[in-house]
Amino acid sequence: MVTHDDQKAPEPDFGSLLSLEIQGLYRYAYSLIGRPAEAEDVVGETLLRALERQTQFHNQTPLRSWLHQILRNIAIDRSRHQSHESLVEEVESTWSDERYRVDAEMILERLELRGELQEALFHLPVKYREVVVLHDAEGWSTPEIATMLEVALPAIKQRLRRGRMMLVTSLAKGAERKVANRNVVMRCADARYQVSDYIDGDLPAEQASLLEAHLASCATCPSLYTSLVGVTASLGSLRDPNTVVPSDLAQRITMKLATKARAPGKPAAPS
Repeated sequence: MVTHDDQKAPEPDFGSLLSLEIQGLYRYAYSLIGRPAEAEDVVGETLLRALERQTQFHNQTPLRSWLHQILRNIAIDRSRHQSHESLVEEVESTWSDERYRVDAEMILERLELRGELQEALFHLPVKYREVVVLHDAEGWSTPEIATMLEVALPAIKQRLRRGRMMLVTSLAKGAERKVANRNVVMRCADARYQVSDYIDGDLPAEQASLLEAHLASCATCPSLYTSLVGVTASLGSLRDPNTVVPSDLAQRITMKLATKARAPGKPAAPS
């Protein structure tokens, strides 16, 4: 007879296990991408791929690590080099200079504002940013990160060291950016993400108003917007009405289309 104590609780299904990881996956995705809607999209794609590859998952690998690997591959495939990222060599050189110092009081004040910290994080190259976020925000150990990223442990420790240094420098430089953009109503990263929809007239009125206010006060985005408008207009000029298909080629294309469209058994029209 099986007693109550001998009964084992049913194993949670795979979908339930995945749902427990959503919050951590979203934080990681957002740290890599910086745009909420796209981060949500990447998390969704990650979970779908995980379900499709369920048979490939082995219990020897922590589920959290396996899911973060999938998400990272998706995010990196989508990402492009961002010109605002800090240069590693420049930061190393700066921190090697014994005269380099920062205003610690100002940095600690900025750290109290979540938006300021996130803005500074987005100026770190992805491979350093992700290690800092996973280790210092999510509580992963350096061996866990090394296993997930498939990178040697000494390299992970170096990325963590450099990432922290870059973050401090980014926070210090943030004060300068804040003075230059003191009247800005939205982050430059958000404005640049939305500007293409704005050009096409697809941005909702409220967001369009915020973007217009941003462009009116930002120190850097207006030149990018003007260039995007110019590029878009120039591409439109490539549609040259004088560039036409030669008449004999057009006739051959028409005949081929007519042949494909003809119903089976229908005789060809007399030429």
